[in-house]
Amino acid sequence: MAERDTLRTRFHEHVRDLQDRICAALQAVDPGLVITEDTWTRTDHVGEEGGGGRTRVLAGDVVENAGVNTSCVYGALDPAFARQLGGDGADTLWAAGISLIVHPRNPRVPTTHANFRMVGVGARTWFGGGADLTPYYPHTDDFRHFHGTWRDATAPWGTYAAWKDWCDRYFTNTHRDGEMRGIGGIFFDHVASDDPAADQAMVRALSEQFLPSYLPIVQRRKDEAWTEADETFMLHRRGRYVEFNLLHDRGTKFGLQTNGRTDSILVSLPARVRFGYRWSPEPGSPHAEMMAYYRPHDWA
Repeated sequence: MAERDTLRTRFHEHVRDLQDRICAALQAVDPGLVITEDTWTRTDHVGEEGGGGRTRVLAGDVVENAGVNTSCVYGALDPAFARQLGGDGADTLWAAGISLIVHPRNPRVPTTHANFRMVGVGARTWFGGGADLTPYYPHTDDFRHFHGTWRDATAPWGTYAAWKDWCDRYFTNTHRDGEMRGIGGIFFDHVASDDPAADQAMVRALSEQFLPSYLPIVQRRKDEAWTEADETFMLHRRGRYVEFNLLHDRGTKFGLQTNGRTDSILVSLPARVRFGYRWSPEPGSPHAEMMAYYRPHDWA
């Protein structure tokens, strides 16, 4: 019990520190970035105190809107939801993690999402997380950089191929004929070996690779000239992002079903978006080329 509590404390401290460093790194490439912090608390299933979180909402010149959030929630669970989570039969929860989404202003800069979490239901503990990229312009060297970073990061555990495939399958709008919302990355869940300290060390090490995977792309593209057609395409693709987050994303459902802060959960949605009836990009355009990349592809 003491070892488990120590691991929980260390993980919560880690994600809060990582939140600080990610916000500072984004502010370094976007000096006009405004960060609004909101701390919140929740009650558990029986109305007892159940933890809370620290939401940070970002907006600036490079970043149109972003959320970099941490939380640590605990307490009684709805028994039906506890069974869905796959615990050990107990109806108590402990979960801490970081979840972030960055929507750029320049359509040549990709959107990104990442999260890393530690979850316990009853006596059972596991880890999950990942990172993925949603570009709007076919800069394929950016795609190779992103995937190459995660391939190298996961090399000590030999998990890249499996977790890349999991990401391709998970971040997919199945109602859109299997069209991915972006070009993938890595995704993993329910990592639970006989050594939870080693599991946590792995997830912490992986979480440190988010900035190396994304920040060089932002620095390379943030001042690139873009066109109205680029923006139109980005706004329509953001529509696909909204569809996934509201229809399929398990993180959205988890937050809502555990009485999280609704605005903190939905901060992942873009500030601007377009929906057009059967809209498609101009044939022969870079955006038409981009459409072909929203399918599984070997980038690494």
